[in-house]
Amino acid sequence: MPVSDALREDLLASIPNLRAFAVSLCGSSERADDLVQETLMKAWAKFDTFQEGTNLRAWLFTILRNEFYSQVRKRGREVEDAEGAYAARLASQPAQNSHMDLRDFRQALAKLPADQREALILVGASGFSYEEAAEICECAVGTIKSRVSRARTRLAELLHLDPDDTFGADPLSATVVGGPSAG
Repeated sequence: MPVSDALREDLLASIPNLRAFAVSLCGSSERADDLVQETLMKAWAKFDTFQEGTNLRAWLFTILRNEFYSQVRKRGREVEDAEGAYAARLASQPAQNSHMDLRDFRQALAKLPADQREALILVGASGFSYEEAAEICECAVGTIKSRVSRARTRLAELLHLDPDDTFGADPLSATVVGGPSAG
């Protein structure tokens, strides 16, 4: 089945969001790039199974998520640097406050349980609805809502934020930490 130009454009438009989600899962831009590439290759190979008119982004995010967990199972013995201790020794710390805020945010995000981090990134940063995120994660909508709520609360605690505070200069960061009404 030939792929339509509209589907091709939608696929290309999804790449930045796929990469952002992959970075949040992997914690490494190099591994995230590999994960996105593998996701796109699998999607392209299986495009004949995709039903045009359904949610392409959700389909791609599901492939990416499944591929990530497959890779995690394969790397069962690999040493992780979830706290970033090793990576912190490899790079100089940024001098500007926004870079420091982003580093703190990434460290706090890495401390969240994987299921909460995943739900928060899907809903707060990737713009998926709770229903779409539930479909991607293969769980109930209430479970996603609970995970996002617990993740936001824990993230605010880790970052020592007051409920009236905002995080970062952009509305997206405020949405991730405080929900849709933040900003």
